[in-house]
Amino acid sequence: MTMWRQSIVTEARAWIGTPYVHQASCKGAGSDCLGLLRGIWRLLHDAEPEQVPAYTPDWAEPARDEVLLRAAVRWLVPKAPGVQDPGDILLFRMREGSIAKHLGIAAEVGARASFVHAYTGHGVIESPLSDPWARRIVARFEFPEGVQ
Repeated sequence: MTMWRQSIVTEARAWIGTPYVHQASCKGAGSDCLGLLRGIWRLLHDAEPEQVPAYTPDWAEPARDEVLLRAAVRWLVPKAPGVQDPGDILLFRMREGSIAKHLGIAAEVGARASFVHAYTGHGVIESPLSDPWARRIVARFEFPEGVQ
């Protein structure tokens, strides 16, 4: 694993134990899944690329608007299908046919695949990337190279 990818995984794991707080992005104090990604982006790039507007827990679902997917394509580097590396950003659909609205950071790949994410009721945790989670992945991205 490159130093760049290792720094991403190390930072994601440093957020473990942060309570789940909707719209928050503060390591140790509170974060949601987007907040975790935003916090890692700030470490790598100093400033976030755009201001995130306020959003509700069911944001974009009624209109079936792929807001998160469009933002990911705008700011992140898409991965080729089948290419998996630690430090990848995973974008999930929580239900078949729904919009993509959950994010995580790949911590391990291969037989012991896992990812770090902020999950309602659990806070920031590292979970096995089990088949039920893996089936929900819409796309993989990587962070653009940063200032670190």
